[in-house]
Amino acid sequence: MNLKGAFRFQNWLQAFMREALAILGDPANITTVQNTYLLKKAMPEAENETTTEVAPSEYSEQINEIADFLLYLLKEREKLSAAIFQAKAHLDLPAGLDGEVSLNGIRQEVADKLRRMVSLRNSEVLIPNGGTGYRFNNEGNQVSYCCDVKRVTTIHFDRNKIRSLCTQLSQKADAVSAALDAALINTPVDFEEPFDVNDTFAEAFEIFLESKRAG
Repeated sequence: MNLKGAFRFQNWLQAFMREALAILGDPANITTVQNTYLLKKAMPEAENETTTEVAPSEYSEQINEIADFLLYLLKEREKLSAAIFQAKAHLDLPAGLDGEVSLNGIRQEVADKLRRMVSLRNSEVLIPNGGTGYRFNNEGNQVSYCCDVKRVTTIHFDRNKIRSLCTQLSQKADAVSAALDAALINTPVDFEEPFDVNDTFAEAFEIFLESKRAG
């Protein structure tokens, strides 16, 4: 397994843990609710009727096993996290994997801002009736009037310098992205998957139960 696969499997484990937690966190799955209609009390000739509410989860009859499965997933998550930590410790990245991922996001954000600056141009536009003023008319009343507005936009930075900075930063970000991709693919992680990453919750749970029976 490489780092890319390890992160994918880590997300898979987390998703299944959330599903197991949702099952155990619903009182309707971990309790049995019976309603007895006391018909006999209202009508002596009638018989009382008892119904049992249906649990929302198909695993409501396997709650102990689901709890065991949840702890098993947590244990596998701990093992995988430790293996990922060990694998990342041997990477030849100045700020480490997590640090470089974070820094590269910032590099790309800054480069995008510089790129937007470079796209600005000096401009002059006439805005018809873009301005409003007030004057007194012949009767001495104050009235409003409209006038055209000439808007002149002038950049006050060195476009060539900003363009050069943007190019340097973009090249740096691209190089680091390539190094990160290579690290994810080429760095081995000492972890054996207990299930296939494409298995459903039901399939993984059944494999877990079979391993318990076999053990």
